[in-house]
Amino acid sequence: MATGTVVLMTDHGSTEGSRVPIEKAVELLTGAPPLAIDARHFMTGGTGRVSCGRSGFRMEVPSEGLVAIPEVLIVYEIPPADRWRLVAFQHQLSPEGPLSFGADPDAWRNATDKGRTVDCFRRDGIAQMETIPLCRPDLGTALDAFERLGHDVWVRPTIGAGGTDVFHLTTRTQLRAALRHYAASGQDWLLSRDARNVNKDGRRHQFRVVVLHDRVLRVCEHVQADPDAPCNESRGAVSTVIPTEDLPPQYRHLAVAATRSLGLPFGGVDLATENGGVVFEVNVHPTLDVPGGLEKVAIPFVQAHLR
Repeated sequence: MATGTVVLMTDHGSTEGSRVPIEKAVELLTGAPPLAIDARHFMTGGTGRVSCGRSGFRMEVPSEGLVAIPEVLIVYEIPPADRWRLVAFQHQLSPEGPLSFGADPDAWRNATDKGRTVDCFRRDGIAQMETIPLCRPDLGTALDAFERLGHDVWVRPTIGAGGTDVFHLTTRTQLRAALRHYAASGQDWLLSRDARNVNKDGRRHQFRVVVLHDRVLRVCEHVQADPDAPCNESRGAVSTVIPTEDLPPQYRHLAVAATRSLGLPFGGVDLATENGGVVFEVNVHPTLDVPGGLEKVAIPFVQAHLR
């Protein structure tokens, strides 16, 4: 039995790589590596068991003979499409249990479901491009939204990751193709007016701003040569880390406000500085296997748990 320890719970089927920087951060800060547990054991359908008693918050994985009573529980690298499967586990975390920072299931859902993100931003006055969520629409409904947004839109799934299934549309033919694509994959989707986030060289341009409470930990500038492709590294964008102070204060404040709007104390905010500054989304678990990810993000994130 492992007691009084730091448990790091991630999806061990993920290839993102954020688990390694967090493990290193825990060892640097505590002198010992965390106990790594596969989050899939505690998702819906998993065999993991949780109980709360006099000894504390007890996690068991009978198939592995594992029993842990953590003082600190770090949850990370949970793929967006699977986060709903961890909600029952998250609801079992309590103030009397292990210190687990930033694992509120409602906040996760606000960030993961982009329809809810849009609603939260609208409620709190967070600058965003006009967006229309669509739930398995017919062609007429999709065309009406396309017309309303000026025939220059980005479409994306309500729950997605890494720029997958994201398209720039300027014609009705493209819209029909997108409608068929999402219908075939059974996805709800959204249309957003184009942010015109194009630099003087005609390249798409945006920032990833990692926030912890009211602090900006890391700023990365993304430039995409293809103006019709998402501004994600996985889709060919070039990513450059810049000093946090190089991002003007109003955009740092916007990133903090966007994260707070969703109920998250920590997140990776995607925003553009054009149009006065607009937020696209907030990532619950920004990738940490990046330049400076350990020093700039993983260590402060783990410190927030240890406090």
